[in-house]
Amino acid sequence: MIDKDLTQDALRAIRDLCHRYQVRELSIFGSAIRDDFGTTSDIDLLVEFEPEAQTGFVTLSKMQRELSTILQRPVDLVPKRGLKPRIREAVLSSARVLYAA
Repeated sequence: MIDKDLTQDALRAIRDLCHRYQVRELSIFGSAIRDDFGTTSDIDLLVEFEPEAQTGFVTLSKMQRELSTILQRPVDLVPKRGLKPRIREAVLSSARVLYAA
């Protein structure tokens, strides 16, 4: 599990990034919060933006790269509104909030 191992510096960098990108909420889910998280696992993050935020493919790509640098692992950044219906409930019920505006 990585969510409990995040340093204060990493959490501060995530908070600053979320402010810059007008993120309403950033949550971690998947193997990163379970016991099967391994050395080759990526980090699954769920993002919800403020309504006025300008988001698109370029923004998501830049944000994903920055989060990968902060967390020193590959990141899979998933917009909350883009969650597939068949996994939506499972993801939302297990996700742990890293940042909330």
